[in-house]
Amino acid sequence: MPLASPDYESTEAAGPLVLIVDDNPRNVKLAGEVLAAAGFRTLEATTGEAAVALADEHLPDVVLMDLRLPDMDGTDAARMLAQQARTASIPVVALTSVTLEDDPAWLRTAGFAGYLEKPIDIEAFPAQVRRYCR
Repeated sequence: MPLASPDYESTEAAGPLVLIVDDNPRNVKLAGEVLAAAGFRTLEATTGEAAVALADEHLPDVVLMDLRLPDMDGTDAARMLAQQARTASIPVVALTSVTLEDDPAWLRTAGFAGYLEKPIDIEAFPAQVRRYCR
């Protein structure tokens, strides 16, 4: 079931809207709290299907996508977002504990604008996310 922080429908003057997609509640909570403290608004999803629906409905500034989700692979969800007209321009960033080679061709083919490694560095994380916001 998709979750949303209470302030996700704030005014346009508010910080960037970030969709956090991860099936681990601890990861979602930590990322959400770190981003909220830095002025971001957040939405949360625990499945790829919920992520696609929330992205289509709310058009976040960036999607942070875990690669391993219970219903589908994060790359499949990223490709779905890239193929839909409403969500195609939203940057999707892989948020993963899997070590990835920094291969821009693979990332683009998979539908990602880049990737961030877990565990997150709480001090650097907000700036890393902001770099990907549209």
